[in-house]
Amino acid sequence: MPVILLLACAGSFVVILDATIVSVALPPIRAALGLDPETLTWVVNAYTLAFAGFLLLGGRLCDEFGRRRMFVLGLSLFTVARLVAGLAGSAGVLLAARAVQGFGAALLMPVTLALLTSTYTEPARRARVLGTWSAVGAIGAAAGPVVGGLLTEWAGWRWVFFVTVPIGAVAVAVAARALPPPDHDGPRGRLDVLGAVLSTAGLVGVVYAVMRSSAAGWGSGEVVLPLLAGLALLVVFVVHQGRWAADPLLALDIFRLRSVSSGNVVILLLGLGFLASPVLLSLYLQDVHGYPPLAAGLAYLPIGVAMFAGAQSAGRLSVRMGPRRATVLFCVLAAAGLGGVAALAGPHASYPASVLVPGIVFGFGSAAAFTPITVSATSGVPPRRNGLAAGVLNTVRQTSGAVGLAALGTLAAAVAGRTGAVDALSDGYTAAFAASACCLAAAAVVAAVAMPRR
Repeated sequence: MPVILLLACAGSFVVILDATIVSVALPPIRAALGLDPETLTWVVNAYTLAFAGFLLLGGRLCDEFGRRRMFVLGLSLFTVARLVAGLAGSAGVLLAARAVQGFGAALLMPVTLALLTSTYTEPARRARVLGTWSAVGAIGAAAGPVVGGLLTEWAGWRWVFFVTVPIGAVAVAVAARALPPPDHDGPRGRLDVLGAVLSTAGLVGVVYAVMRSSAAGWGSGEVVLPLLAGLALLVVFVVHQGRWAADPLLALDIFRLRSVSSGNVVILLLGLGFLASPVLLSLYLQDVHGYPPLAAGLAYLPIGVAMFAGAQSAGRLSVRMGPRRATVLFCVLAAAGLGGVAALAGPHASYPASVLVPGIVFGFGSAAAFTPITVSATSGVPPRRNGLAAGVLNTVRQTSGAVGLAALGTLAAAVAGRTGAVDALSDGYTAAFAASACCLAAAAVVAAVAMPRR
């Protein structure tokens, strides 16, 4: 049992760490490889697009081919791609490696959750285990800017990619021996190839449009066209799953479970408000208060510690209070904390009053909320659909993060205008923090109304 928990946490840690560690190294990567600003953004976007686009497929493949096979395959692809990225001598090699890395992460992430929900079936034990899994993810998210800044400054940008290669190699070797073999040979049914193409292309179109919106504007053709195309493909995908597919990629009847449908709506709202916060807070400290990147990362570290504490204690509190009441409480704390940042932020505000104290409340509540939501959204799901439930939940979470960052970044830029004045920038970030707090408050309301009592 502990080996399965250790492997699941290791897989989740390397995937979440990657979401924040690379951004700190972008300036030296640009200088070393001679990338223009447009190409540089794709060092992050290539990973994000592949990760978001293939998550749903990764969840289904987990159910079809077994958790051990997909864990080993996903983590192997992820680890080898990071090694290639660290050795890259050109933009083309680096971007291709990042895309493969995102694909490997999409295969791996649903397995890490499915391993836990299928192994730990007793509700109290499952809640505690998922709390540990969430806490490790919080460590990865908080450690990324700090570790990335230190590695970039002391060892060079390539070590941002090399640092997790030993973890991945050891975890692959252990998983190949320790994880139980699949209880069937090959897939249970025909893989819905058309559904996989429609869902992946639709998600890629939507996420790409959202990511481009901050630079090109929501009215631009390079945003509107992929957004409409992506939404149209997703509509066709849903129709295909419900009417045409003999063995659908996404069995829509899973959403008849109130726990699954409500849990995904709540995590959508939570992701919109929470997942953009590390980037926005880092930019606020750099643009408004003049912090260098490493100092901004260190300033976020206490919030990361609070996130770890919240995620670690969430399992016990979820068992004691029940998932619905725990979710409401944690989302209210998160909204109050980020609302405090919005109310107190400003060019003359002190770091302890405007960021540290309310940020700790926000970090504790937001990270803790993921555990009871995950418990609820994976409850009552048949074992053969654990991977599907995990894939859906991770897809909603990842997509909401991309949409939230782009939308809130656009809001901050619109309020700030083009003057570049510190007061204007502060107003822009304040508006973004306030909008994030509203999303978190909405998550608390939906949880109170829609999530099942137990």
